[in-house]
Amino acid sequence: MKRFKYKAKEKSTGKILKGVIQAEDEQTAGRLLIEQGYVPQSVVNEDSGLFGNKNRVTNKDRIMFTRQLSTLIGAGLPLATSLRTVIDQTQGKGMKQIAEEILTNVESGKSLYESFSAHPEVFNGVYTALIQAGEASGTLDIALKRLADQEEKDAAMLSKIKGALVYPAIILVVIIAVLAFMMIAVVPQVKDLYEDMGEELPGLTQGLVNLTDFFGNFWWLVLIIIAAIAGSIFYFVKYTPAGRKTIDSFKIHVPIFGSLFRKLYVSRFARTAEMMLATGVPMLESVQIAINATSNMVIEAEYSKALEPIKGGKALSEAFKDREYMLPLVPQMASIGEQSGKIDEMLGKAAQVYENELDEQINSISTMIEPILMVIMAGLIGVVVGGTLLPIYSLVNNVAQ
Repeated sequence: MKRFKYKAKEKSTGKILKGVIQAEDEQTAGRLLIEQGYVPQSVVNEDSGLFGNKNRVTNKDRIMFTRQLSTLIGAGLPLATSLRTVIDQTQGKGMKQIAEEILTNVESGKSLYESFSAHPEVFNGVYTALIQAGEASGTLDIALKRLADQEEKDAAMLSKIKGALVYPAIILVVIIAVLAFMMIAVVPQVKDLYEDMGEELPGLTQGLVNLTDFFGNFWWLVLIIIAAIAGSIFYFVKYTPAGRKTIDSFKIHVPIFGSLFRKLYVSRFARTAEMMLATGVPMLESVQIAINATSNMVIEAEYSKALEPIKGGKALSEAFKDREYMLPLVPQMASIGEQSGKIDEMLGKAAQVYENELDEQINSISTMIEPILMVIMAGLIGVVVGGTLLPIYSLVNNVAQ
């Protein structure tokens, strides 16, 4: 169901009314208005805005919605009442709209699982599977709380990884800015100085002059090439399976950050499997959902090879033992859990270990990258300085002699 803003005239009074109506499309919305005794003047998709952007649902909005709904259901309020209360407290426009659609579906007789499943762009397979399991077992509030806790952990971990990349990005911007200033402001003056004195430029300085002249004369061409390359890469990565697979493979093999991403995916798999099993989802379905939750095509393809052995009766620990990209602690802890009957708890402990290691590794990478970037910056700036200041000193010495 979509929401449409309408402007319509009331047949009986001729009064102009404005409001919002839910329907499958514009034609259906117009027909509903006519049936209600209105003459539609305009019907516009509420999701449409400048450039056709939709109201985005942020992680924070989804987490808040999930936690509040869990609290209200756990307090014993009926589902519809809980949803209405959460809708009143929801600030995000996109989340509020989806919550209203969920309430409409629930009041029409649909299950909460069906209502959430109608919005796969917001609620992934992990989310809907836990909702379904929670409804079936009567532990919906617990399932929602686990979802909120897990989403908060994921958001915090991704925030730390992004934070580790912010400092290198700032340093690279500074390097580019300093080099650009030297090339634009200093190199031309050195060139003019040599020309005035009738001297020939040193090789390094001449190379910098040629580079500066090229960017000065063909800056538009450089921008076009950069835009074309960036656009091609973006389209390839965003909209083609081969591109997504390439970038996913790059993440787990890139130096320094590769091991970090592997631990992230393994911990995400173990944590999701723990939630699924603890909520009563069958083993095979839990593993399948946990594999999909990694959100990496290469990891998914490799982990999925363990599904057939599990179908054939093998234990999870055996199916994932020696599996590529699977870190050893997960099958080891799963084996202990299988023997003790607490496999969900053991998977959760394995996830916690790797989450702690991720924290430490992120801090170590941040510390390690700083001196590396400083060396790179010093080297690049040294080349430019060597091509500008040294020729000036050479001229001064020649004049003094």
